Amino acid sequence: MKVKLYTLGCKVNQYETEQMTENFIKNSYEITSDDSSADVFVVNSCTVTAESDRKTRQLVRRLKRNNPDSVVVLTGCMPQAFPDESGRLNEADIVIGNRNNADVINRLEAVFKKRSRVVDVIQHEMGERFCGEPIYDFNERTRAIVKIEDGCDRFCSYCIIPKARGRVRSKPIEVIKEEVSRLAAKGFCEVVLVGINLSAYGKDTGESFVDAIKAACDVDGIKRVRLGSLEPDHITDEVIEGLSRLDKLCPQFHISLQSGCDATLKRMNRHYSAEEYFELTQKLRSSFFDCTLTTDIMVGFSGETDEDFEETVRFSKKVGFEKIHIFPYSVREGTRAAAFDSKIEKSVKEKRAAILNEAAQRIRSDYLKRQIGKTVEIIPETKHDERYVFGYTANYTPVMVKSPDLTVGIPVSVRVTDSDDEYCYAEL
Repeated sequence: MKVKLYTLGCKVNQYETEQMTENFIKNSYEITSDDSSADVFVVNSCTVTAESDRKTRQLVRRLKRNNPDSVVVLTGCMPQAFPDESGRLNEADIVIGNRNNADVINRLEAVFKKRSRVVDVIQHEMGERFCGEPIYDFNERTRAIVKIEDGCDRFCSYCIIPKARGRVRSKPIEVIKEEVSRLAAKGFCEVVLVGINLSAYGKDTGESFVDAIKAACDVDGIKRVRLGSLEPDHITDEVIEGLSRLDKLCPQFHISLQSGCDATLKRMNRHYSAEEYFELTQKLRSSFFDCTLTTDIMVGFSGETDEDFEETVRFSKKVGFEKIHIFPYSVREGTRAAAFDSKIEKSVKEKRAAILNEAAQRIRSDYLKRQIGKTVEIIPETKHDERYVFGYTANYTPVMVKSPDLTVGIPVSVRVTDSDDEYCYAEL
């Protein structure tokens, strides 16, 4: 029996797809990358926006239309947040949520025996514990993703994720160390620690966010530990001081901003001011050598005026983010913000996104130019055009090295000689 898995959305979903993949292999299923040979399709869905749901429905329908005799499984965040809507997607033979996607094998066996649909989404509950088996491998060859936290308690006014993921739950530190050790034994030299609200790690258990990261850093064979997206109000002076002592921790921090305007932040129910965020960025830059800061910014949130948006642009320039992920706000049913007045026209949101993107690209281009002449270490990942090998520095600067014979996964020092708007270029 052959299975093909599709992943939509974030790194946490990528990790959970790997969990399901290993579960299938353990139960004698064969993983395939070919649609035409698959007997089972698994769609691990994202629901962060209405557009995410549309893409999920489109994919499920296409898979069933093109492969009518296959079994299509819909799992992940969309059915977890919207079980009734997902259950009405009749092209999906099995509909389960992210809470019980470990049961996908049992659900499949039931469908094979009875040839009837299964719709079984188990809701998240207060007090539930972190669950899921550690992974042994990952589909990339240089870095592996490790989920150490799940759930979110923030309830930002625009966000459906607490409904899709439940409350904060933390993986035990000893399990983190065991899992990272497995991956190091497989040859991975870099791990990325991720979560739905990663920096809330330990809120439910009283364990330390810093100690969880240290557990990964302590594993022999691991050369880099990178962090996924962080929330600013969890990164205290004590956390910064603790992280600064971890030599393997990459000095790259993706800290979600969403807006540089206090009035907009308040409507979003974000728990910090722009000035508090700025102070945090300065502490990080002073505590970590060669530190880079990246972020997410939402434009066109309900009630955002031209002046509010201009404040965000000025703030972005003030911080000097090395990279910004920009996205227009879209109304998400089931959130508080869905009922807000003063919606922004699509054309206005697109214009604002373009303006901010231009500013962000200028900042990034200037940053890449400043790397010229530096000697940096990269971990080669892929080969390009028979001339270059691509890899990232510890602070996540993308580098093309003119030396196609480098070994993937083995760190190497290079000298940056040039840059464009996307890459630095280097030689040995």
